Amino acid sequence: MRTSAGILAAVLLLTFLLSGCASVLPSGVIYTEVKLPSAVGNEGFTYSKTGVAKATSILGLVATGDASIKAAMENGRITKVKYVDYDAKNILGLFGEYTTTVYGD
Repeated sequence: MRTSAGILAAVLLLTFLLSGCASVLPSGVIYTEVKLPSAVGNEGFTYSKTGVAKATSILGLVATGDASIKAAMENGRITKVKYVDYDAKNILGLFGEYTTTVYGD
């Protein structure tokens, strides 16, 4: 009985450690590659500019970059936001890349 509880505890701990604190939901323990909509805008709008901002995470311990909407707007020289997309990619909690794409004028 103790062996089963120990294995369960080890699996739960491993899952927690591999998930990384910078991950977004939904996320997979082994691999994540998702595109998520933001609460801004409507996909049916037309736009003339696109701006992108990225952040990365290593081992779920170190995260750098600015994936904010503001940074993406500045990178695309956008003053009026029409729509925002968010992409996340994470491999085994070892490396994560998070991208915000802003569409606008």
